[in-house]
Order: sequence, then C-alpha cells, then structure tokens
Amino acid sequence: MHKLKNYNEEIVEHLTPKILMEYDNICKCDKCILDVKAIALNSMPPKYIVTNKGELFTKLNAEFNNQQIIDTTRAITQAIELVREKPQHDFKFCKKDR
Repeated sequence: MHKLKNYNEEIVEHLTPKILMEYDNICKCDKCILDVKAIALNSMPPKYIVTNKGELFTKLNAEFNNQQIIDTTRAITQAIELVREKPQHDFKFCKKDR
C-alpha cells in the first residue's frame, strides 16, 4: 500500500533526538520535544514522497545527503533555542535532566 509522507518530517524525527543529546539546558518533556519538531518543520519547505510502508526507511537512508542534514540540523537547532528561551508550559513541569 502506498503512502504519502513528508520526507522532511522523517528527517526531523530521525535527527532531533541526536541533536537534543547535545543540550543539557533545555526541557526535554514530550511537549517541548514536539514544539521543537513543529517549529523546525514549519521553517522548512515540505518535501512529499510516495512510498510503500517498508520502503520508507531504505529510501531515507539512501537519500540523506549532506546539505539536507545541514539544513535540517540548522532548523532543529534554531527551534531548540526558541523552545529553550520560551517553553510553552510552566517551569515546574520541565524535565531538564530527562
């Protein structure tokens, strides 16, 4: 069965946890992580692909290129800075050491 996917969403999903590991001073609760992903994706143009369910990860690994990784890393890093400066929840819910 074919599916329509935003390729950039898959790259953001893949890279965000790795990039967040580099940051100690940001809340890593589910809300903040989703905010980072949403902000990053909203700053990038969508790139839709049609794929079979099992083909997606093979396609992702084969098509990652340096410029896409650099652009996506920049978008995620900028999103992390925004969320760190203005988290969208009370600080008592922050889990910075998570």
